[in-house]
Amino acid sequence: MRLYYLTGAQFALSNLAMRRIKISRFADLNDPFELLAVDLKDYQHRKAFRETKEVLNANKGLICLSSSWKNPLLWGHYAEKHTGIALGFDVPDHIPAKVIYAKKPLVIPIDNNTNTPILNEELMNSLLRTKFHDWKYENEMRIFVELDHDSRESGLYFYDFSADFQLREVILGPKCELPVESIRVLVSGFEPSVNVIKSRIAFSCFRVVEDKVKSRSKRRTNLREGA
Repeated sequence: MRLYYLTGAQFALSNLAMRRIKISRFADLNDPFELLAVDLKDYQHRKAFRETKEVLNANKGLICLSSSWKNPLLWGHYAEKHTGIALGFDVPDHIPAKVIYAKKPLVIPIDNNTNTPILNEELMNSLLRTKFHDWKYENEMRIFVELDHDSRESGLYFYDFSADFQLREVILGPKCELPVESIRVLVSGFEPSVNVIKSRIAFSCFRVVEDKVKSRSKRRTNLREGA
């Protein structure tokens, strides 16, 4: 499936040059309910889940992707107010996990004898993927990564481009000032080839779409110069 990673232009250039992206950490995400999307009225339950979040954050990271790049909210929130870039990756269908958008917190199964949460595999799987319903515009898919602490660089972890995470598209934001042709040169060594386009806001709906004129004008100029 084709999935998209939106970021600032400076970070995108580094991603392309290094052929990798930064792995996100649960504690650094913009949703305070990450790993806490459960009913936590009971103090002991709050303590247990906060401890669980700390353990998961220490050992597991994630790549947050979207199934589409055309929602303007994504560009406003994650691509530096439309000045950034979206990177499109082909990922095998079995690798990403679809986020669950819930209107109410998850109900915790409780051990009646000890009054403690039952942290079974089903609950943990849901916990890793559940967000409040209003985040639904993101159409988020997640790739979970076990952190390799030996590969850490200045406290950060990275996920390499590969056959299972293959760059296929680069979309420059509506306000991105980087030249399309410069990005095409930067990705010219990628196999298979990477499609680079410029985007704009749509004229008749609230979407971000390809700016076909700007995507193709430089290419046409080069053809004329070489004629």
